[in-house]
Amino acid sequence: MEHVSTGTLIIILITMIVVSAYFSASETGMMTLNRYRLRHRAKQGNQSARRVEKLLQKPDRLIGLVLIGNNLVNILASALATIVGMRLHGDLGVAIATGVLTFTILLFAEVLPKTFAALYPERIAFTSSILLTPLQKVMFPLVWLLNGITSLVLRLFGIHTNVRISDAVSKDELRAIVNESQSQISRRNQDMLISVLDLEKVTVDDIMVPRNEIIGIDVNGDWKSIMRQLTHSPHGRIVLYRSSLDDAIGMLRVREAYRLMTEKKEFNKENLLRAADKIYFVPKSTPLNVQLVKFQRNKEKVGIVVDEYGDIQGLVTVEDILEEIVGDFTTSMSPTLAEEVNPQSDGSVLIDGTANVRELNKAFNWNLPAIEARTINGMLLEELEEIPEIGTQVRVSHYEMEILDVQDNMIKQVRVKPIKPLRVSVESH
Repeated sequence: MEHVSTGTLIIILITMIVVSAYFSASETGMMTLNRYRLRHRAKQGNQSARRVEKLLQKPDRLIGLVLIGNNLVNILASALATIVGMRLHGDLGVAIATGVLTFTILLFAEVLPKTFAALYPERIAFTSSILLTPLQKVMFPLVWLLNGITSLVLRLFGIHTNVRISDAVSKDELRAIVNESQSQISRRNQDMLISVLDLEKVTVDDIMVPRNEIIGIDVNGDWKSIMRQLTHSPHGRIVLYRSSLDDAIGMLRVREAYRLMTEKKEFNKENLLRAADKIYFVPKSTPLNVQLVKFQRNKEKVGIVVDEYGDIQGLVTVEDILEEIVGDFTTSMSPTLAEEVNPQSDGSVLIDGTANVRELNKAFNWNLPAIEARTINGMLLEELEEIPEIGTQVRVSHYEMEILDVQDNMIKQVRVKPIKPLRVSVESH
């Protein structure tokens, strides 16, 4: 070093700082890289992504390489700074050089490169991998020795290094990722993805058509009435029953009935019953994600919902489940709900007691409790624990409710007003 000029030493010192910055940026860029985006780009054939992915397969070796390179360069830079300071100002120069070098390394070899790498991890990681890949092979013996000693010391403290932590995300983490992807995914697609994740939280009982709204044909009725119901049915499938819905005997496809009418000269009750399919029964507590798979496996589109005693509670279709994901296919508010609500100019809404709580929450962007009760009547009866009188006012969550009508031990109409005005997501009908 005595024969090397001070200017040359300063150039080497600056080079060491640049190399230290390279290792610092490489470490941050590699560790903060989005692994899923990296995997996607690697599968697309991006060579830089594949090179980085290979380095990250063994992160202990990568970290060992970066730390060895960074520390060797910093130690060498410290020695050179000491020599330069001694030559320039003696012992005082050594103190000055130490202070200046510490600040320089902290700013230009640590904070700045790591901040830049954190902001642009792909750019840094892809570029630095070109040099890190051959460097890892050259320095493998030293890295292997360092990792071996590290593993030995950790084992003395009862820590095992052979544990592999899965990078798979949980449903809650995936939900957070979707919610934070506003710049990449449209709001509608976000809602659909969240709805798919939430399918397991919703059961068939929550979305089924209630028993009293099921449209069916009583095969014990007169033939003219049966034909009239069949030709005027708005549905593609109709329940056939004898006298009462509890005695359901089949599910008739209307298209199949029309085909029989055109092919056979005589179309009677006997042929009608033969054309009916066997009823597919669904337990009311089945989660929607499970039921959707069962519909697909059994090649069914409609199911009759029954409780634990086998009593018919309602009807559910594939379309009902799909609407939970993509929203209503027709309007933002179902026709049934539109008849049960009447928005007022003061921000309140007049609601029939039979209105479905979940549908109200979806239509008006509310968060009324819908854990146990399905209807407004049921929700209020659970809250009050008695049959209320007309004029009774109650606060449920963030909503003020006034009972407007009570008949036959049921709440027929209620006025609901959010305490804090909420944006209504539907048009008034």
